[in-house]
Amino acid sequence: MSAGAGREVPSTSAANRRVLVAGVGNIFLGDDGFGVEVVRRLATRALPERVKVADFGIRGVHLAYELLDGAYDTTILVDATARGGRPGTVYLIEPEPGTGGGAATPGASSASSGPGDAHGMTPDAVFALLAALGGVPGRVLVVGCEPASTEEGIGLSDVVACAVDEAVALVAEQAARACGALEPPDDDVDAGDRAATPRAGGSSVSGHSR
Repeated sequence: MSAGAGREVPSTSAANRRVLVAGVGNIFLGDDGFGVEVVRRLATRALPERVKVADFGIRGVHLAYELLDGAYDTTILVDATARGGRPGTVYLIEPEPGTGGGAATPGASSASSGPGDAHGMTPDAVFALLAALGGVPGRVLVVGCEPASTEEGIGLSDVVACAVDEAVALVAEQAARACGALEPPDDDVDAGDRAATPRAGGSSVSGHSR
């Protein structure tokens, strides 16, 4: 496959939509391992066969190539997401089209995307690489959690650990809807049409505080 060759996500019926749930983050930086823990739990749940759950950790390049080759209709990124809310707040965010996954998460997790960064690549950098390779991500959702600490160390803080089950349920629900296995509620609207909650701000669909 040549770089720069344009690729489009194929138009598919609701019954055939493919969804990627991607956990990202660094387990050696405290709450930055939130996404990794959420997808670890999701791997034990029964999900529609058109939903792929994968732990990408700090392997942002691998995520970009997975998106390029997989032609997913929807990608759900799960990550620690610093938005200024109370630690443990779970966010459901739909970035504006064309802005990439990181646009909805100022500061993109807990790390920058500079050379040698322990986080590897922020969502912004992943989608920039995908675009450079000629790929398009389809619809992107971010399920994030406000971190309490991203200092060096293994293990989530108590408040973020308590938010994992909520995030697991939210991701499973959104994935089922995205692949057509679950009908959206009657009042479901696009992120751009729903007023953001004061805590989450930006283009957040919702924000829940524990």
